[in-house]
Amino acid sequence: MGERMTWPEICESEQLKGLWVALDRCRYDQSTMEPIEGEVVDADEDLASLCTRMRDAGRGSCAIRYCQDEQPAAAARQRGASVPAEIR
Repeated sequence: MGERMTWPEICESEQLKGLWVALDRCRYDQSTMEPIEGEVVDADEDLASLCTRMRDAGRGSCAIRYCQDEQPAAAARQRGASVPAEIR
């Protein structure tokens, strides 16, 4: 852990798919205010366990997101659906 990655890179990572991911030093999307890049500091399938570790480590300001198997835009492209601009 500790590697800086974009959110699509995180979701493509076999190690992180299906896990809650804690990100530090994030860059945020200005329209959604969701983190789109950051330093991966920890991950866990159990959100409560991850939050406890982050609190105990003094990393209370990390962003935490769930890493789905597919990003919404990627899933829509595979289905042939149009993707709203705000998701691309």
